[in-house]
Amino acid sequence: MDDFQFSIFNFQSEINVCPGTLAEGHTTYSRACLSKVFKGRKVNHILPYDSPTSNSETKELFDDNRRQMSISGVQEKFSVLLDKNKLRLINEGEQGEYILKPIPVAGKRPECMPANEHLTMQIAKQAYGIETAENALIFFKNGTPAYITKRFDLKEDGSKLAQEDFASLSGRTPQTHGEHYKYSGNYLELFEIMKKFVPAYHVEAPKLLKILLFNYLFSNGDAHFKNFSLIETSMGDFKLSPAYDLLNSRIHIEDRKFALEDGLLPKNMAQGNIFSQFRILSGKAGINKNVYDDLINTMLNKTDLVEKLTFSSFLDEKTQRNYFQSYQTRLNNLKKD
Repeated sequence: MDDFQFSIFNFQSEINVCPGTLAEGHTTYSRACLSKVFKGRKVNHILPYDSPTSNSETKELFDDNRRQMSISGVQEKFSVLLDKNKLRLINEGEQGEYILKPIPVAGKRPECMPANEHLTMQIAKQAYGIETAENALIFFKNGTPAYITKRFDLKEDGSKLAQEDFASLSGRTPQTHGEHYKYSGNYLELFEIMKKFVPAYHVEAPKLLKILLFNYLFSNGDAHFKNFSLIETSMGDFKLSPAYDLLNSRIHIEDRKFALEDGLLPKNMAQGNIFSQFRILSGKAGINKNVYDDLINTMLNKTDLVEKLTFSSFLDEKTQRNYFQSYQTRLNNLKKD
C-alpha cells in the first residue's frame, strides 16, 4: 500500500463527520444520509471490494462491469445496486441503482477528485438549495475513496424516467458541431432549448440560472451541454433534472472560466464585467428582475456555510484551503463594482 493509500485508510477509519452530509459527530453514514441515499438501509461506508487498480483480479471484475455501462464520460464509472443492505457491482441483465466513480487516472491531484465532487454537490444542495442527485463518499477496502451517486432517472419500481441531455435536445453531435460539440455555443442557448421543451419554463429557468451562477462561483469549467438535462415528471411533461457532475475542475485541470466556448452570452451581447453579463443573461432568459435580485442575494451570502462544509470535507488541508480561496476569488469577482 503506497503512502497515499495508507494515509487515506487511517483517515477514513477515524471518521468524525458523515461521509454523506458532512455533519459532525458521525463515524459512518448518518441516519439522514442513509434515508436519502440508501433507502434507509444500514449501509457500510466501506465497499466489499479493493479499488479497481489494486490487483489484476479486481481490475477484471470492474472492467466487466464497465462494459455494461451506457453512461458516457471521460471519468471511469461503474454500475452498483443495493442488495439488502450491501452495495455490489451489477451482474449482466441487472439494473444499476447507483453510479460509482473511483479516483481517475488523469489530471492533477486525481486522488482528491471524489472528495471534490462530493463536497461541491453538498454545497450546492445545503448552502444554495439546488436540487442535486443524492450522493456520498465511500471507501474501498484498501482505504481509497470513491464518489457514489444515486440515479434519479429510476422510479420506485425500477422502470426508467425519460431523460434527455441538452446536447441531444439541440441536435448537437460530432457530425453537426465537430469534435468539441459539447463545448460549442453559449449558455443563453440552454434557456432557448428549455423554452421549447419545458411547459413550466418560468419556474425552471431561475433554477438553471442558479446552477450557472454556482458553476461560476465554484470554478466548474466542465459544465457542457451534456451535463445539463431534462427529466420526465409524474405528469408526463419535462423539467430540469437535478444537478450532477458538479466539482471545482480548476483543481485538476487548467480549463477556461466557462465550459462553453462563447461563455454566458453570444459575443455581441457579452458586455461589461461578469456581474453585468449574468444580469443580461437573466433578462434575455425572461427571468423577473425581483427573482434575479433575490437569487443573486442568495448566491453572495452563503460564505459561512461554504467555509464550514469545505473544512469539514474529506479533501486534504491544502486542497481545502485552495478550494475555499478559489471560491472567495470568484465571489469577489461576482460582486458589483
